[in-house]
Amino acid sequence: MAERDIAVPAPAAEDSLLRALIGDGRPFITLTGLALLLSGVFAFFLSATKHFLPHDVAYLGMTADALCGLNECRIVHFMIHDRVAFGGAISAVGVLYLWLAAFPLRTREPWAWQLLIVSGVIGFGSFLAYLGYGYLDTWHGAATLALLPAYIAGTWILKSRFPKSPPGALLRPWRPGPDGLDPRTRLGRTLLIVTAAAIALGGLIILSVGVTSVFVPQDLAYMRVTVEELDAVNPRLVPLIAHDRAGFGGGVCCCGVMMFFALWCSAPSRHLWEAVTVAGTLGFATAIFIHPAVGYNDAVHLAPAVLGSVLFVAGVVLSRRGMLIASRATPRIRSGNEA
Repeated sequence: MAERDIAVPAPAAEDSLLRALIGDGRPFITLTGLALLLSGVFAFFLSATKHFLPHDVAYLGMTADALCGLNECRIVHFMIHDRVAFGGAISAVGVLYLWLAAFPLRTREPWAWQLLIVSGVIGFGSFLAYLGYGYLDTWHGAATLALLPAYIAGTWILKSRFPKSPPGALLRPWRPGPDGLDPRTRLGRTLLIVTAAAIALGGLIILSVGVTSVFVPQDLAYMRVTVEELDAVNPRLVPLIAHDRAGFGGGVCCCGVMMFFALWCSAPSRHLWEAVTVAGTLGFATAIFIHPAVGYNDAVHLAPAVLGSVLFVAGVVLSRRGMLIASRATPRIRSGNEA
């Protein structure tokens, strides 16, 4: 089936530079996605060097090297394991924001703007969970405050460009055409949707643990320490770790929600397959491979992530051919000055 064209108006000669840069609001969402992607990469590489940020050192009153002298550096390694996984999660969210801005928001998919709102509430709202243990991450707070205006501006401008749609547009699944999807692609898409739902649930569980008990038994067994002993080492350690866990959980939950609704609402396409593949790979790779790197190899602890990655890889492989073929029937965006 031939591609259907969707015309995008060309800039008018009387448009101002600022208006052209702002456009329909999507540049702000693209900026948000790029900032999240780069922030995740920064978090990953900083953690890989086993260094704390200056405000972490100031809050704790001790360096990572000093803390590394305890329990064979397992406390520091545990914190690194959370922060690397957090970096992977927000990088994945950044990739999905870039996809959302480049495709569904551009073609004015009614559900896309609603997903933008839901993801923002989860992502930016999870910052408030950090305050539950009394630690305000000033760098993270400043970055959030700097990024929030771009997100709000993009969302607000886009709202006026979208046709009015019922509140439940996000809950309406994509329906295949008369030819449907072949069984292999349908199975792959189903596996990816199930994986995304599990990621969202897993992130919510991690977030809730972060603001309540902070640790699961396997965490304390790995560090060979109790909560009371951590408090004795430094009474500010647990709040700092709780902050890491809450941020990690919020990022994972946001990633899972975005991936779920992208697959649920969007027609199969090459760009959807690529975005989901890159985002999922970033999330699972950092979450899983950091464990053997720090020696945290508890089978019970790793089982959900490993099982999720198996389902994800199977879904990506099974859906690839069908999604690429489906791309031929999806709209091709062209500018208004094309012939």
